[in-house]
Amino acid sequence: MKLALDNMTKSTELEEVYQDAASKLLLAICRHSWRMVAQHLETEVLTGVFPHRSLLYVMGVLTSNQELFNPGEKACWEEQLTQMAVKSVQFLNTDVWSKELRWALTKPDRTHHEQPPEKAFLFVYYGLILQAEENSATVRTHLRTLLETSHQWPKQREGIALTLGLAAARHLEHVWAVLEQFGRSTPIKWSLHVSSPKLGSSRALMLLVCPTRGQTSGDLRWKWASSTVLLAYGQMAVKAKAHILPWVDNILSRVIFYFHYSSWDETLKQSFLTAILMLVGAVSRNEGAHSYEFSQLSEVFKCLMVLLEKEPQDTLCTSTRQQTIHTISSLCKLRPPLDSGKKSRLLSICLHSVLALPPLDVLEKHACLFLEPPKIQTLYRKTSEALDQMLQAFITQNPTTDELHFLLSHMYIWLASEKAHERQRAVHSCTALLKLLSCNGYLDPKEDFKKIGQMMGMLGILCQDPDRATQRSSLEGLGHLHQLLLCHREASKVEALTPKELSQASEDGAPMWSSEDQQATLPTPQEGAAFHKDCVFQLGSSQVIKEVMRHLTLAELTDLTWTAVDGLSSSSAFRVQAAADMLLTVIQEHGAQLETVANLGLAIHLQLRSVHIPQAKKNTLQAVTLLARSHTPELVATFLDCSTPLDSHAVQLWRALGAEQPVSRLVLAVLLAWMQERPLPIRTGDSSPQPMEKAYLHSLAAMNTLRELQVAREFKKAVQEAYPQFLLALLTQIHYILELNLPKGPQPGQEAQEATTPSPQSTSLEALKSLLSTTGHWQDFAHLELQGAWELFATINTYQQGVGLLARAMTQSRCGQVKVLLSLLLPNLQSQEERDRKVAILLLTEFLYSPALLEVLSKQAVLTVLAQSLRDPSPEVRVLSLQGLGNILFHPEKGSLLRRQLLSFLNGFFHNSESVVVRIMGTVSDVLHRLGAHGVGAQSLSVAINTRSFFDDERDRIRAAAMALFGDLVAVMAGREPSSLRIQVHQSMVALLLHLKDRCPAVVTQAKYAFYRCAVLLRWPLRHTLFCSLAWERGLSARHFLWTCLMTHNQEFSIHLAQALSYLRSPHRHIRTWAALFIGYTICYHPQAVSQMVNDRDTKLLFSTFEDLKRDLEPGIREFAAKQSSFLQEVTARPQ
Repeated sequence: MKLALDNMTKSTELEEVYQDAASKLLLAICRHSWRMVAQHLETEVLTGVFPHRSLLYVMGVLTSNQELFNPGEKACWEEQLTQMAVKSVQFLNTDVWSKELRWALTKPDRTHHEQPPEKAFLFVYYGLILQAEENSATVRTHLRTLLETSHQWPKQREGIALTLGLAAARHLEHVWAVLEQFGRSTPIKWSLHVSSPKLGSSRALMLLVCPTRGQTSGDLRWKWASSTVLLAYGQMAVKAKAHILPWVDNILSRVIFYFHYSSWDETLKQSFLTAILMLVGAVSRNEGAHSYEFSQLSEVFKCLMVLLEKEPQDTLCTSTRQQTIHTISSLCKLRPPLDSGKKSRLLSICLHSVLALPPLDVLEKHACLFLEPPKIQTLYRKTSEALDQMLQAFITQNPTTDELHFLLSHMYIWLASEKAHERQRAVHSCTALLKLLSCNGYLDPKEDFKKIGQMMGMLGILCQDPDRATQRSSLEGLGHLHQLLLCHREASKVEALTPKELSQASEDGAPMWSSEDQQATLPTPQEGAAFHKDCVFQLGSSQVIKEVMRHLTLAELTDLTWTAVDGLSSSSAFRVQAAADMLLTVIQEHGAQLETVANLGLAIHLQLRSVHIPQAKKNTLQAVTLLARSHTPELVATFLDCSTPLDSHAVQLWRALGAEQPVSRLVLAVLLAWMQERPLPIRTGDSSPQPMEKAYLHSLAAMNTLRELQVAREFKKAVQEAYPQFLLALLTQIHYILELNLPKGPQPGQEAQEATTPSPQSTSLEALKSLLSTTGHWQDFAHLELQGAWELFATINTYQQGVGLLARAMTQSRCGQVKVLLSLLLPNLQSQEERDRKVAILLLTEFLYSPALLEVLSKQAVLTVLAQSLRDPSPEVRVLSLQGLGNILFHPEKGSLLRRQLLSFLNGFFHNSESVVVRIMGTVSDVLHRLGAHGVGAQSLSVAINTRSFFDDERDRIRAAAMALFGDLVAVMAGREPSSLRIQVHQSMVALLLHLKDRCPAVVTQAKYAFYRCAVLLRWPLRHTLFCSLAWERGLSARHFLWTCLMTHNQEFSIHLAQALSYLRSPHRHIRTWAALFIGYTICYHPQAVSQMVNDRDTKLLFSTFEDLKRDLEPGIREFAAKQSSFLQEVTARPQ
């Protein structure tokens, strides 16, 4: 030891290296006999001469090295050091000793990043001496002198702060005063003013023009003085211990001040964070801290948020984020707690600061630019751990389900991020939080979980994330969530048992929380974790979701469902597919239990238009199908609201709604009920209508929807079954719309989309047409289409005529639905609505001619019904009832009376007045209709012959009336026609066919109708195709088809050809053309027969006609005429 002591102070060429070697020898002796070494050191230090550097070196190592002493020895050394400091107080007043102390403290270090042990010890020893000094003036003087030294280097600032902190252990007020005075000194003011937001414009301009001005070596000494002050406040809190609590708010206010007004750099941030952490640590060790209200706490949080927000978001090069978040975790233990608004902002900033960092590989690329790049993997791991610890600190400080929901709600935006690395980080933090709760049982089982279904939904969706790490974390999170719910639910069951039930369960030896399907005791957190690991982790994500769903309440299931629906709008394909899968799973398992289905259906409709993945859309629509099993009325009402106009997405939803047959029937029934909600505008005293808009729109929307669903495959059978109700409802709906007197076309000022939307009138009529044509009742449709009768439904004045023609068509076609309709009419005749009674009486009066009537009702029952309708408030209903009572069904003698009048009517056909002839022909048609099943008998031949004679009359109205009468005659006699009438029908076909090209549209219409009725009477096949050709086709192919039908199913070949040849002399060009085409087809297919029948005069007329047709405006006719002319030459040139 003597050797070491002698050489420690010896000067050699090696200088400090030699002295340090001797010092280390002495330190080695300390390991065996430290007390003896300490005694020698004390003797040397207290000589009155400032200690040699080597002595300070040894004492510094003894103070800082934790391995040299055991805990007991360490305390003894610290006590001896304190006593040495007490004995050294006397040296403070010695100028030489004090000057050497200041010189040693301010002496530049070999490296600015590391401080030699002797200098570090000297700051400690100096602080202990000042702590022991009785004279406060001396303490203040020395502290001021110390603060006036350089603050340029980090270790120097730390040492100064430590000295002030040690002095504050006994002289807290004086240290505070010195720091306050120092803060008002000129150098500090200058550094604060330079970075202050209140910096004058002239000064700022000067710094911009000459940024190096003011950055002299003297300025560098003071540039970071505020960091020293911050560290000093932290050390004050640590060393003052029990005395610090009343000073905390004052200290915090000064720390906040220096944070805001000091030069913003990494040094300031680190000093601020260190000071806060030291302060929090000191306060936390104080017994009264848990009840103390810190008034400056919210301001500190603001500073920390500013600090995080100013961190660069594209790099991670320092531990500032980690330390800041760690500081927040420590501060959250103090009172008062943050209010929800500030806490929410704090959480958002912390999460964004960490989770929004670029991926690790990008961070590492940025770090490569530094001379000493940080270890990014380690740095990020620690930062992420700090974030997790902060979340866990929040929940442990306030272990409630509300707090859990609050924390998780801030994670959802990150769980739904479009960036894979952000989702991975967020789900890792969520899983860590859930793991803490499931394994430690912090939450009170008596509390209801808040929005846990939303968390489950987010994790369930992420189980299908493309990133494998995210998948694993999500599945693990679901497992912890399952365990948390399991423990919570089981504890709730135990809590709900009465004491009697508990005692009985204990006596029986059975678990107190047994259920029929769960015979396990309530698991402890550890047991639960084992169950979770063994069972839940062995399941796939879909099985885990189903398992967790079993423990959710209705409210939680609803949250889960809404989370799945929200996920459908994501731009990530996997999220959309996962959300659709989850939605389907939830509804499959618990669809019947869900509430607020109307809002859910509306949300699905809104989201469906953004779903472009076929399988996801299929699953979503299937979920609607399953949901409709238990919630059809609510979904129908909801979809009606979003079906104006009816777009393709809405149609898909309706089709999904009726995908199952029983539900499709119910959907139609509910839609019919909605359509029958028909309020009329209420007129006020000034006659201005006040429409009940919502119900009015519902009725129209239901009608529009029903029109679309008629052609949907899913509703085909249901529409067929509900045909009578459907038909009756549509007829009534048309009348209702006519009552509303809505605009029939686009109005001025309407947008283009609105202008192209069909009017309610056209929609209702199209719905009626579609119903007839798509349910197998096309013959009734053809009856009205070929007569152009749809226009009758366009006005309220002709509406009765249109319904009558439809009912007549059903009667004449022997429609099988007449019986069902008759059973529906009787209740409608008792309806409160006039339109219902009106439609019912219109149909009933026409059905009096149907043979099916008496199969449903007796004659007496019908008479009773009609008699009761004579007392109806509506004049129209009374008139129709009276007409019905005069039906031939009730007065058979009318048949012979009407038949006797026919001859005089036929004579009237030759009256000179065109109007009289037209009215007489109309009267004969009416007589034929009134005779009904009784028919005209043998007089049908006379009617046919007389009527045919006017087919080629020059007067348009008479031609039209004659063809209309002939069509009615054929329709009435179909099925019981005499052979003589069939001959007349055969002989009228060419005339009717050629008049399809008549110049008068009314004649064309009646020719079509009569031609079709003749084809029905003659029982031609392909009548539906024939009807379509007559109704809509106009080209040569349609003409060829009609010719084929006539020539294939007719034995009057020679008569037809002769009739066609006679029409070549018609004064009407279109009829001549049509006759030439007819003959041309005949020449092509029957050349031999034509050559035998035509004479030279007919041949010349044909050539002349074809030459004229070669100049026709229609190219097809010109080409056809040229070919026929050439072919005719070949035919006539052949030998007979």
